Amino acid sequence: MQIGFMNFYGAVLDVRDARAGLIADNIANADTPGFKAQDVPFDTAMAAQLGADATPGAGAAQYRADATVGLNGNDVDLDSERVEAAANGEAMQGAAVFLRQSTSDLVTALRPNPSGV
Repeated sequence: MQIGFMNFYGAVLDVRDARAGLIADNIANADTPGFKAQDVPFDTAMAAQLGADATPGAGAAQYRADATVGLNGNDVDLDSERVEAAANGEAMQGAAVFLRQSTSDLVTALRPNPSGV
């Protein structure tokens, strides 16, 4: 039996993990000529993870449309990537702490009462 919040927060962590990987890839390729930064739209990716959006390619990585392209064809902005990485990391940590605490509370609630009352 799947518990709703566990399924939801598992999907949150999956999407945040995918974003972290793309942001790290963007930062690693900041000096690569012709590299185009990618990101995952969080709400679209969450809908795809939870099965609410059955559109093919929903939740897939997309090129950033608002980036300024440099002389070498690279559009990675290290400052904005660092901000995105920090924000994504904080959201991922918050979801993980909530999930851990919620499962701990659930285990405590399901544990039999040692006094038998």
